[in-house]
Amino acid sequence: MLTDKDIMKLQNGSDVRGIAVEGVADEPVTLPVEAVNRIAGGFVQWITKKLGKPANRLKIAVGHDSRISAPQIKDATIKALVANEVEVLDCGLASTPAMFMSIIFDDTKVDGSIMLTASHLPFNRNGMKFFTKDGGLEKADIKDVLTCATKLEEVDADISNVKKFDLIGLYSNHLCKIIRDKLNLGDKPLAGMHVVVDAGNGAGGFFATKILDKLGANISGSQFLNPDGMFPNHIPNPEDKVAMAAIQKAVLENKADLGLIFDTDVDRMSAVLSDGEEVNRNALIAMMAAVLAPDYPNSTIITDSVTSDGLTKFLEGTLHLKHHRFKRGYKNVINECIRLNKAGTVSPLAIETSGHGALSENYYLDDGAYLAVKLLIAAAQAKKKGQNLAALIEKLEQPAEAVEYRLKIKAEDFKAYGEKVLEMFKNRAVEKNIKLAEPNFEGVRLIFADGWALLRLSLHDPVMPLNIESNVKDGCKKITASIKELLTDFDMLIIPF
Repeated sequence: MLTDKDIMKLQNGSDVRGIAVEGVADEPVTLPVEAVNRIAGGFVQWITKKLGKPANRLKIAVGHDSRISAPQIKDATIKALVANEVEVLDCGLASTPAMFMSIIFDDTKVDGSIMLTASHLPFNRNGMKFFTKDGGLEKADIKDVLTCATKLEEVDADISNVKKFDLIGLYSNHLCKIIRDKLNLGDKPLAGMHVVVDAGNGAGGFFATKILDKLGANISGSQFLNPDGMFPNHIPNPEDKVAMAAIQKAVLENKADLGLIFDTDVDRMSAVLSDGEEVNRNALIAMMAAVLAPDYPNSTIITDSVTSDGLTKFLEGTLHLKHHRFKRGYKNVINECIRLNKAGTVSPLAIETSGHGALSENYYLDDGAYLAVKLLIAAAQAKKKGQNLAALIEKLEQPAEAVEYRLKIKAEDFKAYGEKVLEMFKNRAVEKNIKLAEPNFEGVRLIFADGWALLRLSLHDPVMPLNIESNVKDGCKKITASIKELLTDFDMLIIPF
């Protein structure tokens, strides 16, 4: 029997996540079908109250990624909705951005949607993301949904008559239209382009078959397009080194113009240029900003806190934009982008180094496929002029070295302890006349002669990530030594250097 605590522990920021199937040693199931069923019922109660609309007048879409637990999780979700007399659209295999768009599209016009995914996490995990017309739920909203779920029991229902809907087909047609309209080159505007896609056996294979191929691109060499929830080839994560090496190899071996790699639920992407150069982290942010700059001159680009000084120099010095380095967490950068635009500051892009990127022109939706569409349009335009995408970021200065340490906190109240560490770390830096970055919105960022360091507290885990970058060889080693002097006498902090 699930306890209230069991259900509340499933919150992971603005999502629900847990272990859905057995198969990994010492990882018992924490997200059984009962929990999913009750949480889906909690969402019905929450959205009914939010919209002031009775459950029997609600229409909710449900979709999932390629995970092996998807069928049982989907059935548990839909049973809860049907038991509450909600009209349900079963969208089957889908992407997270497409599930939000089910609220927008005239053909669907649902009141809310539920995406069953755990992003790039291992095969035994799964989770739930919830959307309304205002976008993804906030952390406080998820807490309310789970609180509602604690008061409910598991319910059953006949779901044999639930309507199935090809949402990915509709979403793909939507993206095709954007590309055709922008390029104005007829029905096959990508003819003559060779683009390789790596979907990592997640939900992103549609981008090759339903978009690129349909628009005339050569997609030979694309790989791992078939959904397979065991992820047999590599983790579907653009930040993973093995995954990135796989798409680089595919691009070079097939002499492609561009490579695209998505995470499991397609809310993140990274790219590879024709020479095998990675376009991720700072480079992805720089390229997206360069693509947007002509349409949004003098605008502000929101990024997370770990972006480099070279990126700031590129955004402000080369593109004549403003760089607003904010906090980690895709919801944090998106909400800051929304806030700035409402306040009158034009901000077209909120993007994390992880590949989460949201555009104001696209409902502030972190959508890897939409980022890919913007890159494809830019690539096609560049090719027509005899140029390539690499020219867009040729002035971006990359650090000579970069390293990340993860300092574990042993204290039970890790957040309070971490805040204490940050306060003392900052005071000690000031005493040693080490320059503080200002303004700074997360952790403590220190400026050194040849680089910088950022110590912050993880959003969810008992960990303090320490990012260091240097513009010179062996510079990280020197900065690390200086940082170590500032972190003495913290008995509950495990320092790995």
